[in-house]
Amino acid sequence: MRPTLLKDLKMSSRTMVSPYLELRNVTKLFAKVVANKHVSLSIHGGEVLALLGENGAGKSTIMKIVYGLYHADSGEILINGVEQKIKSPKDAMALGISMIQQHFSLVPAHSVTENIILGNVEGRIDLKHYHERVRELATEYGFDIDPAALVRDLPVGVQQKVEILKALFQKARLLIMDEPTAVLTPKEAINLMEFVRRFAAAGNSVVFITHKLKEVMEVADRIIVMRNGVIHGDVLSANTNESELSTLMIGREMPPFSEEMIVSSSAKPMLRLDDVSVRDTHGAYGLKNASFVVRKGEILGIAGVSGNGQQELCEAICGFRSLASGAISLDNRDLAPLGIRERIDIGIGYVPADRQRDGLVMEMSLAENMVLKSSYGPKWKKWRFLDRTRIAEYTRSKIRAYSIKAPGPEAAVKEMSGGNQQKLIVAREVDSGTKLIIFDQPTRGLDLGAIDYVHKSIIAERNKGKCILCVSTELSEIFALSDRIAVLYKGSIQGIFQKSELTSEKIGLLMAGYSIDAINPSAPEKLKESAQ
Repeated sequence: MRPTLLKDLKMSSRTMVSPYLELRNVTKLFAKVVANKHVSLSIHGGEVLALLGENGAGKSTIMKIVYGLYHADSGEILINGVEQKIKSPKDAMALGISMIQQHFSLVPAHSVTENIILGNVEGRIDLKHYHERVRELATEYGFDIDPAALVRDLPVGVQQKVEILKALFQKARLLIMDEPTAVLTPKEAINLMEFVRRFAAAGNSVVFITHKLKEVMEVADRIIVMRNGVIHGDVLSANTNESELSTLMIGREMPPFSEEMIVSSSAKPMLRLDDVSVRDTHGAYGLKNASFVVRKGEILGIAGVSGNGQQELCEAICGFRSLASGAISLDNRDLAPLGIRERIDIGIGYVPADRQRDGLVMEMSLAENMVLKSSYGPKWKKWRFLDRTRIAEYTRSKIRAYSIKAPGPEAAVKEMSGGNQQKLIVAREVDSGTKLIIFDQPTRGLDLGAIDYVHKSIIAERNKGKCILCVSTELSEIFALSDRIAVLYKGSIQGIFQKSELTSEKIGLLMAGYSIDAINPSAPEKLKESAQ
């Protein structure tokens, strides 16, 4: 029997039984902003439901209501046909609902077992007994985890498994997963999909929040699309495709993104790193002997799982971290004697991975954030004071140019969606980075429309002759934007390649620590690149 027919039969049988979870006409308002409007949906046992939508569409809000982090202004939540009042995550967990959020809630200094039982065990604790219970649970689901290992010593992919085990320990029947593959290698993502299928096959339910349409089509039984707080589509994955889903998400067809530009080998070298090593916050080498060149009008993509030296690399170039050894130059100028402000002045722009922690002051207005890095100079001065009228007009021009959804320059940044916050940072850093712009995870957590806009902005700056360093864990993004690709693993560059030399499978293996020789013994030596 065809797989599609099997899935249709499975779904039709579910409609004959009451859903495990049902929402009826749920509405949520933040001040006068409608986050969810009369949202009704259901999730059956044994079902994987994908939730899609742009930033601000209301998908995270509705799931946080289910998990007890937010409270609905009106509407009903039913579990197995019985109305429930979920006032906190504790109430949700008691009903068998667990949520794994994008930013893990683990205690790094504690062991795997201690994190799993935290808040779930009272009185005197027999740690050896719980080590064994955690080991049995991990083995049951095919997770290779040492219960006694400290979380801070684990790769991010293993930390995610700890979060999953924590939910399983709590006997979750509904697992909500928010962007679960954002920090995983392709192989780890495949393993996660296998777990999701096994968990659902045992009669449990999964809500899979993601912007990766390929993953949705692979793992979901049913797909709900939200826009502006309202459900705009509820379809079986067997009856739809990626193009239809993207149109439902953004309300229009997405034009194909494809722009190829060959960078001449004679183009002027701009950014040069020579055997650069940088220590991390613990004193260990976060980046080891990195050497590469980025030419004028070129995008060098840096691929790798988060935590493998990307932050150390970006911060060393921007001046936030000192070098343990090696040298960095931009346009033949040694950066070693220059401080952060001086590097900004010579034309370095930086879009950090964590926009809210490192890129913005959330309590400040759009206008104040736009001039954060240039307010000390003469550009915005009128006599001895800031020219607020000119700053406001400058900010309005960027709001228009970058299609930023905001009431105006005086609006607080914290009131905007993540996608619009990212556009604001990109607008500022594009102006600051006259020679070099560093994009670290430029589209993390963004929807399709915002991703498309940021990608086009990066390409536009490359076409102006700027050199671009683009760090991303998203392989599709690396392949879409990069002229050449470097792969980082545990602080070391595994190789630097032309885009045509790599496939998703090869780059995934390199991200996991395999050498190019192990992947393809007949391949030429790629572990070092000459700086010529």
